[in-house]
Amino acid sequence: MTNPFFHNSGPLKLEKILNNIKVENNFKNLDDEIFDIKDLVTASTNEITFFHSKKYQSEASTTNAGYCITTNILSNILPKTCKPLEVDNVLVSTAMITSLFYPDAVTDDFDINTLDIEKTSFNNSVNHGQNILIGKNVKIGKNCSIGHNTIIESNVIIGDNCSIGSNVIIRNTLIKNNVSILDGCVIGKKGFGFFPNKQSNIRYPHIGVVIIEDNCEIGCGSTIDRGSLSNTIIGKNTFLDNQVHIAHNNKIGENCIIAGQVGFAGSSTLGNNVMIGGQAGISGHLKVGSNVQIGGGSGVIKDIPDNTKVMGYPAKDLKKFIKESK
Repeated sequence: MTNPFFHNSGPLKLEKILNNIKVENNFKNLDDEIFDIKDLVTASTNEITFFHSKKYQSEASTTNAGYCITTNILSNILPKTCKPLEVDNVLVSTAMITSLFYPDAVTDDFDINTLDIEKTSFNNSVNHGQNILIGKNVKIGKNCSIGHNTIIESNVIIGDNCSIGSNVIIRNTLIKNNVSILDGCVIGKKGFGFFPNKQSNIRYPHIGVVIIEDNCEIGCGSTIDRGSLSNTIIGKNTFLDNQVHIAHNNKIGENCIIAGQVGFAGSSTLGNNVMIGGQAGISGHLKVGSNVQIGGGSGVIKDIPDNTKVMGYPAKDLKKFIKESK
């Protein structure tokens, strides 16, 4: 989905993009207009995308993007309809171009547009505690409650029958119906995306949102980062225990149960009916299938197929782990 919150400064001329990432102007149509930057799957013919790893060659080979930031080695995987912009560092160049389209998405300063809830239209429609701030472009459905000292910053949509606890901060988030956000959560802040540089680290703009589907519960002190180019998604009827961290771009399936202090690095995908024990860690860019069980304290560093039970570090088949532990 297109981000409904961040302002897109496009369209941008192809020539401006090429100059920004220092790619030679050997294209004939330098006046071509590019309207947005998106991931390989969602980009269309008048948009640009990026391709930095063979792990995504399936998506790259079928992308509809008109242009793609990539390397010389990977460019031959792209379809003929997608013109490669070959660079040395794909992710740094992608960050630079994303900043051109979305200059306001790099920083996450506090929202200066908030008002006390008692000065808004939600004063009588929402059951609320004290010292609550509400930003602009906020929608809150029927039968909702908000606890003390909570800040619903600009660009948040909350469905019906939702309970938002005390000391919660929410921004750039779409929350569906019957969702409980317990005390102390931070949802929708930018992810931990930057590229180390000795002079000044290069921040990656996060233009995605957090989407929390129906009937979810987010435990106390949990943090869910918004996506970078795609969205961070929590599927229906998924419950997170306390102090769980979901990094940017993760896609959590339906009916999942995630115990306390579990951490997810960015851009991993979980299937449905996944159960994860406390203090487990999930590395980035992985695919965990449906009906998977991951034991507490495990370290998942590779893909896990459907209907599998794993434990240990690195996480391995549960029967193998028990046998080796005797």
